[in-house]
Amino acid sequence: MSMDGVIVGIDLGTTNSEVAVVRDGRVEVIPVSGNSRILPSVVGIGDSGTLLVGEAARNQYILHPERTVRSIKRRMGEFGKVAMGENQYTPQEISAMILARLKQAAEAHLGQTVGKAVITVPAFFSDAQRQATREAGEIAGLEVVRILNEPTAAALSYEKRLDSARKLLVYDLGGGTFDVSIVNIEGEVVEVLASHGNNHLGGDDFDRKIVDRALEHLEGLHKTDFRGMPTVMARLQRAAEEAKIALSSAPFVTLSEEYLSEKDGVPVHLSLEISRTDYEEMIGDYIDETMNAVHIAIRNARLSVSEIDEILLVGGSTRTPLIVRRLTEDLGKVPRFEVDPDLCVAMGAAIQASLIAGTGAPRVLVDVTPYTFGISVLGYLPDGMEYPKCFAPLIRKNSPIPVSKSEVFTTSHDGQTEVEITVYQGEHPDALENIEIGQFLVTGLRPLPQGENLVIVSFSLDLDGLLRVTAREKETGLECSIDIERTIAPLGQEELDRSRERIVGLIGEGSGKFAEGAAPGSSALSERIRSLRERADRLLAGSLDGEDREDLIERVSGMIDQADGPEEELLKAAGDLEDLLFYLEA
Repeated sequence: MSMDGVIVGIDLGTTNSEVAVVRDGRVEVIPVSGNSRILPSVVGIGDSGTLLVGEAARNQYILHPERTVRSIKRRMGEFGKVAMGENQYTPQEISAMILARLKQAAEAHLGQTVGKAVITVPAFFSDAQRQATREAGEIAGLEVVRILNEPTAAALSYEKRLDSARKLLVYDLGGGTFDVSIVNIEGEVVEVLASHGNNHLGGDDFDRKIVDRALEHLEGLHKTDFRGMPTVMARLQRAAEEAKIALSSAPFVTLSEEYLSEKDGVPVHLSLEISRTDYEEMIGDYIDETMNAVHIAIRNARLSVSEIDEILLVGGSTRTPLIVRRLTEDLGKVPRFEVDPDLCVAMGAAIQASLIAGTGAPRVLVDVTPYTFGISVLGYLPDGMEYPKCFAPLIRKNSPIPVSKSEVFTTSHDGQTEVEITVYQGEHPDALENIEIGQFLVTGLRPLPQGENLVIVSFSLDLDGLLRVTAREKETGLECSIDIERTIAPLGQEELDRSRERIVGLIGEGSGKFAEGAAPGSSALSERIRSLRERADRLLAGSLDGEDREDLIERVSGMIDQADGPEEELLKAAGDLEDLLFYLEA
């Protein structure tokens, strides 16, 4: 296959991200660091100001949470900034750093520049979140040719393994988001029938339950609230994530963290056993919520449980045994496991990218909108009360996209010469209970009696889930319109250019300035380095002074200097530091 005009597929995840491409008719998930095809979605600033993306940033988090950012996907679409070290960054900029690292990996693997991508988002992502994802791609130097729903991408990755027409239930539970979609695959048509979900439910919430249990245990023993200690919380977060993963295959796990803190000069250690049964009780309400969403999606697709042919699992959190058990009990079918739930979304995105590039077999992809879109009007609520902010739907939830809809509205009082069009997404009959996503003013209407001015409001939703709204007076043709992507406080072009320059400056010209991969050496060595740094930091934060303090700083610096050098030199520097620590701690 020629790689001219290659388009990659990217799964930009809450916890992990991946990039894939179709070559010679086969899907390849591209290695990002060493042999690993999974990039932790963590970004940080290293000791020397170097940008850390992936495993290196993830390893730094427990020591320096103040200059490390994780789970940024949960902040996409928000207006604020997040602190990382001494600077503030928008969620788009943090996501762009992850995308730039994936872009670099793809270029190194393919041996050519990569400038275009299909990027996936949760089916329940809002307009603002989709637009923020597009902006992140642009900052990273990628033209985002399609925003693709994650469950749709997953269905595409399974499609070649299906030997006949099938109705699939795609259960997608990642680190920070959850959604479920009902997908019909028949011949060359992949059609999403319905979606439902929650943009703030995922494995991060499972981790938090374990952290809360650990804090309760520590507070019971030491009568101290540790929640305000960032390093303690970061270490508990990391331990909780590891425990969650372990409980997928083991009935018990012990959270063990030494020297978490000090209380009255006495070290605080953590040793707490958690059983899988305890864990399942902690997360039971979350799993119940996902199962309710499953049944809502099936009902919205106008299907019965018995009509679902296959259950596909997407996202690392679906490895939780309770999820498989509940799906099997509720739906009477065992989910399929043959495609890695961490990789299938990136694979589906690559398949869609190859179709757009014209290098794949033709296929019709029919997606749906997860929300209802409409405007506020004077009308009557379900209880019969007149109300000025009733919600008038134009494009209803689960409508196939792209889609265009128009409705006629009239002026509400005599002589009215202007109309405010306020656009909402949601399902509530009271518009104010939904999410306002944009507004504009139509002026210059003819001053006619109430109801005689006819205003045609048109909604057009494209394949990326981005909305254009037009209002036109029927008789005169007077027209005003708005692109919702430019009304939810997105970044303007100048701000996008500034962000791109800022990120390029942080990464370095060319894409070779990332701090690569995991901490040096084996996982055992990485853990030893981490432990030595923690012990040194505790001493330096105390009353250590004079020559002892200088010696400790010198040996810590010596170990850091060897981080990128030969492993034997790093081991020697670690040994020197360890010897001094034993002397100082005695």
